[in-house]
Amino acid sequence: MAKDTPQPETTADDAASPETATDDANADVAEMSYEAARDELVDIVARLENGQVGLEDSMGLWQRGEALAAHCAQWLDEAEAKLKD
Repeated sequence: MAKDTPQPETTADDAASPETATDDANADVAEMSYEAARDELVDIVARLENGQVGLEDSMGLWQRGEALAAHCAQWLDEAEAKLKD
């Protein structure tokens, strides 16, 4: 006979998906200047290329780098659009 084991209650924090946690961790990217985002992206690429970062940290850095690259690309697209007007 299996004994019923009480399950812990799920909180709002527990229900957050990894994507939501990543979005929260990268929320500051939207407020960064192009130069600040580019400089941080260059640093992240160097750290990943170095190979001294563990797998979990590498995944976090990769996600942060993706957010930074997207921000830089958007910034450049908007600047190009302004120049064409």
